[in-house]
Amino acid sequence: MTLQGKNILICISGGIAAYKITYLIRDFIKKGAEVQVLMTPSAEHFVSKLTLSTLSKKPVYSDFYSDNGTWNNHVELALWADVILMAPCTANTLAKMVNGMCDNLVLATYMSAKCPVFISPAMDLDMYQHPSTTQNLELAEDFGHQLIPAEFGELASGLSGQGRMAEPETISKIIEEFFSSNKTLTGKTVLITAGPTYEAIDPVRFIGNHSSGKMGFAIAEEAANRGAKVILISGPSAEIAKHQNIEIHRVTSAKEMFTKVFDYYDSVDIAIASAAVADYAPKEIAQEKIKKNDDSLTIELVKNPDILKTMGERKKKQFLVGFALETQNEEENAKGKLAKKNLDMIVLNSLRDDGAGFKGATNKIKILTRDSLTDYSLKSKKEVAKDLLNFVEEQMLK
Repeated sequence: MTLQGKNILICISGGIAAYKITYLIRDFIKKGAEVQVLMTPSAEHFVSKLTLSTLSKKPVYSDFYSDNGTWNNHVELALWADVILMAPCTANTLAKMVNGMCDNLVLATYMSAKCPVFISPAMDLDMYQHPSTTQNLELAEDFGHQLIPAEFGELASGLSGQGRMAEPETISKIIEEFFSSNKTLTGKTVLITAGPTYEAIDPVRFIGNHSSGKMGFAIAEEAANRGAKVILISGPSAEIAKHQNIEIHRVTSAKEMFTKVFDYYDSVDIAIASAAVADYAPKEIAQEKIKKNDDSLTIELVKNPDILKTMGERKKKQFLVGFALETQNEEENAKGKLAKKNLDMIVLNSLRDDGAGFKGATNKIKILTRDSLTDYSLKSKKEVAKDLLNFVEEQMLK
């Protein structure tokens, strides 16, 4: 499936060509994409939310608030998308886009976007040829958006000429080509660790941490999107690997993760250790549930095997990436870990940065090598994964 794991946000404006989007949604879904549909209020006159939500398997939004009062967060919708497709894009919506007008959910989401935007205009012949439309299309291209030109043919007005929205198969092909052009890791094998580890105290209790695995899974998806074969070794996590190039192995404890990592480590090209591995584990695991008999309980802990340090010691051809989550002396501690564990680069998170760290959809990182420090702004974890792999690829070319 050529669009496996891609998130496509389709924004429909109020034009007769809106009915064609039903065919496009079906095509995207068949090719493995997830599709979210937004509509301008006027678009509801041309195609129903029920039809679009049935095909996309997701609720369709046209207002900032749903009928039950739930806020449809335009920022989250924009961050979710790998691409935004404005189709059909009417003259009215186009003019608002390029002039910063924001009076509906579609436009608010568009103005919050950090991903590529594709515009497929559709309007009558004279409207398409009007100097204001020409200027607005040029402005949109100046913004970095990709235009999918209107096609020639019979129009709803009865006139014949340029103005028809590009056919669904044409739009689909352009989106596919966009995604397939970035296969920079084809032929590479990438090992990624993700999530926490749980160290058993007794049959029902454990020592763990708040890691969700979101960052590691985002890196795995992005590496797979770039053509890599991905071996993802995850501790307990609710995250799901969706790409067919990802081979996932679920483990629980640090010792299990250690064993699984070194089943594959010697044969990989890139290893990214994003898992939050527990440093210590109970020396003895009670065979039965420990009863609450005393006012205090003492548990003796012993060090777990240091997976990342061992990866550094056994490193041959692998490009090795570590993570450091710090609360104080962040850069100094990260540099120490970089050297001590023989890493090629380290990704630094600080819990003092709002929006960074465990569980959330965003992260803020710094990347350190032995001779450089690169600071990134707060981004979605999907965008952070792209920054990280871009940096890896640049370093490997040196």
